[in-house]
This record gives sequence, structure tokens and C-alpha cells, in this order.
Amino acid sequence: MRGVQLAALLDGDVPGTGQALELVTGFDDALANGFARLGEERAGALAALAGAMAGTPLGDRAAEAAAKIAAGSVGEEHLAALAGARTALLGAVHDALLDRLDAALGRDREPWPATGGTPDEPGVPANLLAAGRSWLHELAITGWRGVDHDLVSGSGQAVEALLAQPAARRLAVLLDGLAAELAASGPIGLMPHLPARRWGDLWARALLLAQPGGLPARPEPVTVSGRLLPLGVDVHEHGTAVQVQVHGVLEPAGDEPKRLVRASVSAMKVDTITGPAVWRLLGGHPALLTALAEHRALDLTGMPLLPGGDLVWHDDRARAGEPADPFAVARVQLAGALAPPAPPLDRHPVRIAEPVLLEGYTVTGDGTLDVDGHPIALDTDRLPSCGPLTPQLVAASTACVGLMRWDGGRWSVQPLAVQAMVKRKPVEAGNGDWALGPTDPKVVKAVAKAGDVVAVLQERAGRLLRR
Repeated sequence: MRGVQLAALLDGDVPGTGQALELVTGFDDALANGFARLGEERAGALAALAGAMAGTPLGDRAAEAAAKIAAGSVGEEHLAALAGARTALLGAVHDALLDRLDAALGRDREPWPATGGTPDEPGVPANLLAAGRSWLHELAITGWRGVDHDLVSGSGQAVEALLAQPAARRLAVLLDGLAAELAASGPIGLMPHLPARRWGDLWARALLLAQPGGLPARPEPVTVSGRLLPLGVDVHEHGTAVQVQVHGVLEPAGDEPKRLVRASVSAMKVDTITGPAVWRLLGGHPALLTALAEHRALDLTGMPLLPGGDLVWHDDRARAGEPADPFAVARVQLAGALAPPAPPLDRHPVRIAEPVLLEGYTVTGDGTLDVDGHPIALDTDRLPSCGPLTPQLVAASTACVGLMRWDGGRWSVQPLAVQAMVKRKPVEAGNGDWALGPTDPKVVKAVAKAGDVVAVLQERAGRLLRR
């Protein structure tokens, strides 16, 4: 990404995004205080949100919902209409921002399939979906400020029943996560600042997932064969889970165009497993880990690919192949790769994570990356502890493969791999370099001193199972 491209990206606000986000903020403020006690100003915020849908298929339903809720009639169908309006508005912001980024990069993007596929939630009993909607209805009436222990614990029975249904587990995990966040934040009424946007996102998405037959069809995956050239690794780590998401360029066999794809593998964990030890939990994917650690391409045979650009990873359908340096791949392949579309419910500004290559920049003292006089924020808070990248190494770098993101009203770059000069020697480091174990002698020594946490926990678990 050159300075002229960055200038095009940062050239003023995208028209309409600020006003759209203000409407969402007004809705989230009303949700925080509860729809049972709106008041004139917050009722006006709901009406304004509904007004933004005028002329769309949601227009009449959203207007009716805002009027009914303002009058004190908070029905589930009214909440669903406003959740849909909020989601559509954020989707429009997502599309506008992504169009700006694609135009700056000169990147082509595949459209979302118009028809075909299977229902997203087949076979989920209606009463279980109704139980989830009932809890979300109570949250909306009460508002985040009024949530107490009894209301949070009221989700338990619905979550347990939904978890027993494989088709409903996405909704179940979302409800469980929202309940856990609310429980951990108590007493919410005393919090000086609420994460209103985040909780509003979770609430609206859960309410849409809980609608019977209301979701768009999910297009079937296609199987692809060819060569996957990794660009970098984004690690999502939680106290009880870890996910490694590989961004790369797929060169399909035959005459198909090369395209940007993602491949994700996950594992459950406990919060004592941190740092390089998390890679041990992903040992069931040796081909992928070898390719990441040794900077190799992956030869794929019959790997499922979803329309949104995600490979459904089967390690037995992949083989580590020839060396493939991420920076060489980015310089040669990235510009002409076809980008995937965003699935309908994933159209949200914070979901933007587009791979880019930046070179010839300097990093200023305030953590800003400057390309030919055009500054952009560096998102080093996302650097994982399981790899060699550190804020200091990023600050010394002059080339970076990263993800372009948009959050908090601004663009930023999340580094995945960097090239830097350290003690007058060129250094290249990426998040996936320690996939087969750390290579830094100091880290190896520290890990050896601390002991193998994964092995200890596995041994203890085995001992318990033998009893």
C-alpha cells in the first residue's frame, strides 16, 4: 500500500457514515436505559432510526415498531424490526467503508451469491428459539442499567436447551457469552461507562439469530484444490478458547482466479495456558502448523470453501509444500487477488480485516505509521503473546503485512508480520513463526523453566479419567 493509496483511503469521512453511526448510538442509549422508560428524547432516537429505513423493505415495520414501543407496547416483533434496522444500518456503513478501501487498493471483490443454499437454522424447535427471544425481550425492557443477577441467570435454562441442538449452538454460545459479560460487569448500574455499542451488537445479532426461519439461506461450500500461500496469522485468544486465523492467497487449480481466503482452526483451553503453549492445543493440524512455522505453501486437495472466503479446514486435505515467504507473496500476489464478499450478518464495520502490504514507512513516537507523510494508527494491542512480534519490533520495522481495520471512527493497521533492522541485522518475524515451538533462545529457556503446562494438565486429566 503506497502513500497515494493511503491518502485516498484517509481522504475525509465516508459520506453518511457519521450520521448512520449517530443513529445507532441513539438506539444503544435507549437500550441501555430500557425500553420500559424511554422518555421523549430516547423515543425520538428510535423514530430517527426507523426513519432511516424509509424507502426500504424494513421502513413500515420499523416505523410501526418505534411508535408502538414509544407508546409502551414492547412486543417481540417490534424488537426484531428495530434490531433488523440497526443491523441494516451498520451493514450499510460496512459496505461504504469497504468500498472506499477497495477503491483505494484497486481491489476487486466478488459479489455475495444471490440465491441457493440451505436454511441457516434447520430443525431448531420453535419453543427453544422463543425461550432465547424471551430473555432478550426482558433485557430490552429492563435495559443494561437495570440488569441484576436474577435477570442474568434467567438465561441459563434457554442456553442449556439450545446447546443440546447442534443447529442452535451459534445462538446458544452468543447468549451464553452475553450473559457471562453481564454477570462479570455487575453491578452494571454503578459502571461509569457502558460498552453500549458492543452489547447492542450482541443483543441485536442474537435476536436475529433467534427468529424462526428469518435468516437468509446459507450457500453451500464448494471444494477447491490448488495452492494456499499464507500471508499472516491473526490469533484470537480467550480465557477458555483460542482460534488461529490464517489469511492467505489461494491459487486454485485450473483457470479460476486467485483469491483471498481465510483458514481458521480452534481449540478449547483454560486460562493458565498462555503464550507459546497455546500452539500445543492445535497439534491436530500438523500440516498447517508446519507451513506457518517454516513459511511454506500448502497444497490443498478437495478443501471446502465457503462463499465468504473461509476454508473449512481439514488438515488431511493439505500438505506443506514449497517455501513461500509472506512478503514475497504479498508483493507479487496480493494486488491481483479477488476479495471475498461479507456474509449478510457479518456486515459490520468492526468485522473489516483486509490484508495489506505497507513498505517504506516510519513509526513515530506516538505509535503512528507514516507512509510518505500520510499517518495511520498502528493497532499493536492485538499482538498475541504466542508469537515473536512485539510493539518494539513493530516500531523498528519498515515493512509490514497487516490487516486494515476500522474501529472507533478511524482506520488502523494490525501487524501480522514485519521486516525490521535490529542491531544492524535484517529481521523478519510473524505471528505464526512459533507454531512448532518458540525459536527465541530466551523464550525457550523461560518456557523450559516454567514447565509444560499442557502436558501437566493432560496428565492430570488422564489420571482423573483412570480413577
